[in-house]
Amino acid sequence: MTDLHAPANAEDAGTPVPAVPEQAGTPGTPVPVDKVKPATTEVRPRRRVRIDSLRRVVVEAREHAAYRILVRHGAYVLGGTRVLTRRAWDSRTTARHERMMRAAEIAGNEELVRQWEQRAYAYRFARHKRRMDLLQMALNAPKAIASAAVSTGSVLLVLGLMLAWYNHDIHDVLTPLATVIEFVGWVAFIAGVLWEPLLYSLPWLALTGMWAVGRHRQTAPSWALPVGGEERDIVPDEGAILRAIGNLGIAPLNKAIKDGWQPRWVQPTTRSGNGWHTQLQLPLGVTVEMILGKKSVLAHNLLRKPVEVWPTEPPKQPGTLDLWVADQGSLSGAVPPWPLLTEGTTDYFKGVPVAVSQRGEPIIGKLMAANYMVGGIMGSGKSSLVIALLLGAILDPLVIVEAYVMAYNVDYDPLKPRMRKLVKGDDDEDIEAALKALRNLRDEVTLRGKVLEELGGEATKVTRELALKDPRMRPKVVVFDECHELFMHKEYGKEAAELAIKVMKKARKVAITLIWVTVSPTADSLPRDVTRNTSHRVAFAVGDHVANDGLLGSGRHKAGITATTLIPGEDVGTAVTVGFSSKPFEVVRSHYVARDPDKGIDEVTPVVERAMGLHEGGAAADEPTFQPADPLADVAAVLGDETRVLAQEVLHRLAARNPEAYGTWGPTDLKRALEPYGAEQYKSNGVMVVARDRVQDAVLERLAEDVDDFDDE
Repeated sequence: MTDLHAPANAEDAGTPVPAVPEQAGTPGTPVPVDKVKPATTEVRPRRRVRIDSLRRVVVEAREHAAYRILVRHGAYVLGGTRVLTRRAWDSRTTARHERMMRAAEIAGNEELVRQWEQRAYAYRFARHKRRMDLLQMALNAPKAIASAAVSTGSVLLVLGLMLAWYNHDIHDVLTPLATVIEFVGWVAFIAGVLWEPLLYSLPWLALTGMWAVGRHRQTAPSWALPVGGEERDIVPDEGAILRAIGNLGIAPLNKAIKDGWQPRWVQPTTRSGNGWHTQLQLPLGVTVEMILGKKSVLAHNLLRKPVEVWPTEPPKQPGTLDLWVADQGSLSGAVPPWPLLTEGTTDYFKGVPVAVSQRGEPIIGKLMAANYMVGGIMGSGKSSLVIALLLGAILDPLVIVEAYVMAYNVDYDPLKPRMRKLVKGDDDEDIEAALKALRNLRDEVTLRGKVLEELGGEATKVTRELALKDPRMRPKVVVFDECHELFMHKEYGKEAAELAIKVMKKARKVAITLIWVTVSPTADSLPRDVTRNTSHRVAFAVGDHVANDGLLGSGRHKAGITATTLIPGEDVGTAVTVGFSSKPFEVVRSHYVARDPDKGIDEVTPVVERAMGLHEGGAAADEPTFQPADPLADVAAVLGDETRVLAQEVLHRLAARNPEAYGTWGPTDLKRALEPYGAEQYKSNGVMVVARDRVQDAVLERLAEDVDDFDDE
């Protein structure tokens, strides 16, 4: 008996099967109603089966190398055609101006809207003038051609007469004209030979050009792009960066690329120090945080180590990926020698050299109105930066140095002759000595504040001149190493935290610098208010994001400013810092002043002996030889009395003024230095210039801010 609930054959799949009476007895005999099986209403999804089969075919085709190559290069041609067509349209119309005006309207920038309206009007006026000139030229062409023909014929005829006179042959009168006619004939012959091949090759040349543009813009679908080691370049240009972020496995980004997202480069990829810098506006639904979550993959795609790739989001440009990519191995080579290793004196009030940045620029450790939090796991290089900071400080004869090391650490022993006090150990009496030092500092900042108040309007902060006149106002640098032992002490920890906060809030204008060093940067070991009031924060290799944010500030790891990617034992001396410059962060490599008694190496002791000679003899107390670069002040100096100077000329003058600091600078470096003050170069009459008024206003504004900062203390 046939199963009435199943189709008779495969072709009937998806068709309802009606109820059929069972054949019992004589054909045609009616069957009782209760014996009739009900009709089935189940329908097989034949269309879904076909769609799934089609999808499988498409996926299999995508996985086929030949199909991917065909789609990729075909998409390059189509995408290149679209890009070139748009460029041509933009160049012939005011479409670009209209887009910019709409963007400015959305942003609410009325001034920018007016500027683009003026540019659009100027463009239309110039276009109209060109068209009228062409029309006038067409009207004047017959007359000009006739005039040129007559003039040329006259010249040739005169030459013929001269030639006939010289050769005494009347036939030479037409020789110049015949020569020109023969030359034109040869040109026509060559053109006739080349014309047909050129005519046939033009479409292929155009096709090749469109393909090249499409390939550069990566207009192919992401699944059709090359995989593995194909088309990977060590230089992170726009194409390499798009390929790198397009293969991060971020779903919204993949969807945007598939839908034809056209990247907008806020800043094209440019050379910056020993690396490359670019800014890219991300598509809708894609955040910089998503890119940060794939930092290791991004570094791999760019053929870099994670420490050599730094994606961040600019504070004033939300939705923009700011990417800096170092040259391969540039953060693992030797660090330049410390500039003051063999000679030179310093000025506490101007800072000392401590490191070089990720771009190879010198990093100055500010001492006046600054304090430090330095942390990282053991062996990450904390001491190298602190020792460089202290050695620079003691090369100023006015500076007093104290160190409280709550561990048995020999790093500070060579500096002991130049220190006022060095306490080492983790016993209760050693920790109590550190607590007493904080008590004394509390009293000292109060005393110095009273001295400044007595001076009235003469001084709002300690200056070098004041420190020379009054020994009570001499600059002081105090180090608390392994400070977590102090803050976590059951008996002294609470009082130490309260004293530290009080001292740090008042020490900035009275020339007292505190340096906190720890291997345990957690919420329990470092009071939150101590971290908040720290101006310079340094994170060497740390174990997790908790330690990272404990040093650099809350939310830094999430924002991509993290030292968790530094590898202990490999990235020794490399740190992520906040507060050393106007940038959100800096990756620095600290100078290493070597001292290894086992190998007979000691570069520290000669510096200390030189500092002792300066301190005891008082030599060069008011004439420091080390002058850290101040780009804003230096630009103001090289501008002189000129109202505006070409940006390239400013760079030449800066390089002549300070070759070590500005010798390798380019336009991007100049912009980066002046932009935080609103004094960066701008275009005037088609060239980039730097305005004296802008720079001078920035200098005055910075001075006013410094005064306000001290007045707020």
